[in-house]
Amino acid sequence: MKKISVLVPCYNEEQSLPLLLPELKKLMDGDMAHEWEVLFVNDGSHDGTLDLLRQYRSQDERINYVSLTRNFGKEAAMLAGFDYVTGDCMVIIDADLQDPPELIPEMIKWWEQGYEDVYARRKSRGRESWLRKSLSMMFYRMLQQSSRFDVLKNVGDFRLLDRRCINALKRMRESERYTKGMFSWIGFKKKEIEFDRGDRHAGKSSWNYGQLFSLAIDGITSFSTLPLRISTIAGFFVSMLALIYMLVVFFRALIWGNPVEGYPSLLVIMLFLGGIQLLSLGIIGEYIGRIYNETKNRPDYLVDEHNNEKV
Repeated sequence: MKKISVLVPCYNEEQSLPLLLPELKKLMDGDMAHEWEVLFVNDGSHDGTLDLLRQYRSQDERINYVSLTRNFGKEAAMLAGFDYVTGDCMVIIDADLQDPPELIPEMIKWWEQGYEDVYARRKSRGRESWLRKSLSMMFYRMLQQSSRFDVLKNVGDFRLLDRRCINALKRMRESERYTKGMFSWIGFKKKEIEFDRGDRHAGKSSWNYGQLFSLAIDGITSFSTLPLRISTIAGFFVSMLALIYMLVVFFRALIWGNPVEGYPSLLVIMLFLGGIQLLSLGIIGEYIGRIYNETKNRPDYLVDEHNNEKV
């Protein structure tokens, strides 16, 4: 009998978990053809999430949890899930019920037909602001154009992964993680299913625009050197323009003399060149910062508790 794991990263989901768990139990109790486990990863929650997970574990041994020592971020929490799940496949789902659990049987059906990565593409994104939707789609286009592999647009973490995919992702231990890009990078046989993403049933999202912008920077710098190339090309064209302008000034002074003029244009050129230099240094700094973090070789997460036992 094959075993199916469900991975649920949690951060301050005290209000959502009582709504999610009955849906997952209904799914598990209605499928006697498979063995099931649910793994909750508590990513340093400050509310009663951990107490609920302890309670769920004591009531049902199919419920497992890993509690991290602090909030390491969703990417690290998912990596902890990859390390601790024991199933032949794994379904990643958020705790807020925006990703419908009733789609999981269809994912399992395609997995049993030989697909190793069954991902859910959003036909609609629920009650999101126009600005957030537009920025998300713009980011996907940028990442697609700057990467050497196909990036799945409008696809989140909601998917089923075969054990082969899980093992491949476990080997990728970089600290600056962008897992959505990793799902595409590893390849394997993929299958798309579409769904309408719902709204949060309880609580509120912990993602703000600053965190989403930081995630976008991580995604671009993790899978592309295009920003560095743009900086190089911009530096080349600015240098050529500066050379041309230098020749113009030289011949004007040689032919018509050298009157004292051009202070505004000189100031504009200096500010423009300074801005280009600072932008280039900032791009280089982003990459150097990531190299610095990788060379520390620190663990991506630390576990405090696993199934009512301190680690």
